[in-house]
This record gives sequence, structure tokens and C-alpha cells, in this order.
Amino acid sequence: MTTSAPRVWLTPQAHQRLRDELMTLLAPTRGGDADFASQRDREARIRQINDLLTNAVVGEDPPDDGIAEPGMVLTVRFDDTGETETFLLGVRGAEPGTVEVYSPSSPLGAAVNGARQGEQRTYRTPSGAAVVVTLLNAVPYGQAGEGGAGWGRM
Repeated sequence: MTTSAPRVWLTPQAHQRLRDELMTLLAPTRGGDADFASQRDREARIRQINDLLTNAVVGEDPPDDGIAEPGMVLTVRFDDTGETETFLLGVRGAEPGTVEVYSPSSPLGAAVNGARQGEQRTYRTPSGAAVVVTLLNAVPYGQAGEGGAGWGRM
């Protein structure tokens, strides 16, 4: 039995940035420029990028069905405070800093992944506190507006 790595959703821009970073990391280094620890870090990052690129679904927006999944811009309400937050459910660190990104494996991302609009979900923070959120909106990234201007916690 073979297992396959999970598919990851990336924007075309994130995919290109990762490819560029990989090319930089694969470029020959000058002898003696890197110590053993930094070389190990470099090799680990190369493996990480290779895995992301190998398993990437690039720029294919998920269906506009109101269900939270990678590639969707989600707006959630934190029910205990009433605050809202809008973020991209995707690969953290692959998108530019203007877009808040939560990984589907993060506590919040895992909780809302698969939720329908209006559905409440509960997750635990690293401190153990239970947080209840309600999915208010789920829109494919390509329909949410370029660059995520105005996204974030409100």
C-alpha cells in the first residue's frame, strides 16, 4: 500500500516564489561559506519546497460553494468576543505578508476546514483554551480580490 502526500493549494505567485527560492538554494555555494548546521537547514528547506511543489495544486480555485477548504478566503467570528477575522486557508509562508494565512493543519484551520457558512466549530489553542468560531463567509481566493487588501482581524 502506498500513501500519497496531501495536495496543497498555492496561488501562481506563491508557486513561482517557491520555485525561485528553490533555484537560489540549489545554486552552488562557495566552499567554506556555510557551516554544518546552516547546510542542514538549507537541505531541509530544499526538501520542504520540493514536497510543496510536488504536491501543489496551483491556482485552481475550489468551487464557490460556501464550504471552507484550502484556496478559500474565510471570514470567521470568534463567538466569545464577536471579533471577526478574514484569512486564506492555505500554505503558511508561501503567500506574501499582506495576506493572513492559516494552514489547514493549524488549530483554527483544522477546525473550520470543511465547515459550511453559518456552521460553528470549536478548537483548542496551544494553551488548552476552547475557542468557538462561526464561519461567516467562504469565497475562492481568485474571487476575493487581489492581494487581500483589508484582510485580517477586525
